[in-house]
Amino acid sequence: MKKLFGSPKGLKKNQIRRLENLYRRRIPPEFLITPELARDTCRLSHEIRRQIGLLINRQGKIVFIIIGNHHEIVIPQTLEYRLAPDRLKGLRCVHTHLDNEALTRDDLTDLALLRLDIMSVITSTKDGEPDNIHIGHILPKNKEGVPHQVLPPIRLHQLNIGCLELIQALESELSFSKSAYDSETGAERALLISVTRASKISAQASLDELKDLALSCGIQIAGTVLQHRHRYDTKYLLGMGKIKELTILALQKGSTLIIFDQELNPSQIRSITDHIDIKVIDRTQLILDIFAQRAQTREGKLQVELAQMKYLLPRLVTKNTAMSRLTGGIGGRGPGETKLEINRRRVRERIAQLEISLKQVRKYRKLQKAKRNKNNLPVISIIGYTNTGKSTLLNTLTKSSVLTENRLFATLDPSSRRLKFPKDIEVIITDTVGFIKDLPKDLQVAFQATLEELESADLLLHIIDISNPRFKEQVDSVNKILIDLNLNIIPRINVLNKMDLVEKQAIQSLSRQLDGTPISAVNESTLGPLVNKIQEAVCK
Repeated sequence: MKKLFGSPKGLKKNQIRRLENLYRRRIPPEFLITPELARDTCRLSHEIRRQIGLLINRQGKIVFIIIGNHHEIVIPQTLEYRLAPDRLKGLRCVHTHLDNEALTRDDLTDLALLRLDIMSVITSTKDGEPDNIHIGHILPKNKEGVPHQVLPPIRLHQLNIGCLELIQALESELSFSKSAYDSETGAERALLISVTRASKISAQASLDELKDLALSCGIQIAGTVLQHRHRYDTKYLLGMGKIKELTILALQKGSTLIIFDQELNPSQIRSITDHIDIKVIDRTQLILDIFAQRAQTREGKLQVELAQMKYLLPRLVTKNTAMSRLTGGIGGRGPGETKLEINRRRVRERIAQLEISLKQVRKYRKLQKAKRNKNNLPVISIIGYTNTGKSTLLNTLTKSSVLTENRLFATLDPSSRRLKFPKDIEVIITDTVGFIKDLPKDLQVAFQATLEELESADLLLHIIDISNPRFKEQVDSVNKILIDLNLNIIPRINVLNKMDLVEKQAIQSLSRQLDGTPISAVNESTLGPLVNKIQEAVCK
């Protein structure tokens, strides 16, 4: 391991040698630092007029010696010491201050950001001798919401503070604080972040949808943060100061995960995860993770894996901290690090294999289409925003039992059923994957085989949840996707679902505005007008 971190420029050979000699010292577990080591470090710091920092592990071994400037030290990355969300870093930092100041705001921010065991500062007298030792540590939970506690300063003869016992007690408290948040199933607890230039109403609607997506994925919501910016930070999306605030907030809320509403590019993922010590994902990866949970058929699993691989490929620049967040999804779903092997060539090979497999799926689908065409059966496809009641309508119309749940993307794999109308007309009716705003491009491409089903449809039933306050935005999103897929030329019936949850006057107004047929998909008696419209459209 590299002993010295920072620039030794301007130091004499004997000063560098003395710094390296510090590296060989051992600290007893009950001591923050030994008086002799504190004295030697302080004297050398005074001599070179630069701050010196020591990173010490729990065995009392110095793993890094940091050479700073007069005003600060820069703590290096210590990836091998990355621990679980309910654990501290396993390292304490003891460093010198030359201007007789106690723990600074930057010191305390680093303490919280890096989840250090302890942050400590040694101040010195005019002669370069140790004066006061200031100690701060993370405070898992307190009424004021401050994530750290600063202890009263101590002197050189008081360094036996029961250091290891103190750290273990803090970790026990941190673990207990986290367990108070955890559900019995051990669900992730996420802080949701939106950095946007959109209007407040639009941004809040998008953040609310992100919350629904997270809940649909089985994630608990610790809190939400909405930040408006005129210009996105190209490196971090939001400012570095805000990232520090978020990390401290995540610590206070017991969060194990931060989810961004905006898609993060590979550079931003790496930059943010280099500074934040908990898992960070974006909206796209959250959707991919939901798809990985829900896909049941071989086709669906192939499509999801293909989308995940294409998402990960540009992010495989190096095996840095970002990879531990990206590979394997939120709960280890998807390709995973073992299968991925962090190798671009192998990922490309796997993508090629998946695309070949999906071509075979498309061939099989074409055979199915040809068979249906031979029987001359009209095809009706149910489309709409996710969680608007498409599967429920299919079940009610055909007396079937396709999975229905009140969560986003309950249906991923298309289901087809035969339906016979009173006039002895028989059709194939198909349920499809739900649409969503800003559907990731990789998913659009990966699910092309599924969406190709819509191309052969004779009629589209566009299900609209009129009880949802954001239904107009949802309609616009569906229309945009239909245009992108060149499906807007297929005849369409707008179906206004959940009429039982809306006032009658509003239903009449919406029926005129949207040229739609109101129904309640759970109530068969309301489907008469819709069935008549379908028959008329099919018989044309």
